[in-house]
Amino acid sequence: MSGQTDLDGLLASITPELVEGVFVFVTRANREVPAGIHPRMVFEEAEGTTLIVLKVEAEAAGMDYEFPCRMITLSVHSSLSAIGFMARITNELARHGISVNPVSGYYHDHLFVPEARAGEALQILSAL
Repeated sequence: MSGQTDLDGLLASITPELVEGVFVFVTRANREVPAGIHPRMVFEEAEGTTLIVLKVEAEAAGMDYEFPCRMITLSVHSSLSAIGFMARITNELARHGISVNPVSGYYHDHLFVPEARAGEALQILSAL
């Protein structure tokens, strides 16, 4: 099941949804995921393993973290080969001074934006 590739159609179809909870980025020197941690994302880099986890889980495990953020899911099934979709979205948020760490899944794209600016990001995305 392939997703949508038409940029205009994608932009017209997105309904941004704010996911419950505050997320953070952590890194591990090895691939070990501590007990009680349920990552939203795991990515292997040369320097270590990046995890995106709930802040409460990271704190409970005594893990150092960066970038407290909210996750916004774009509820349109975008194709992994859609051209310009994430660029358009991230550029619009950048125009408003909002940093974003996008993650593409098989079905949807997810945006991690600063916790304090999540409401503003939702408004901007809804207006696209």
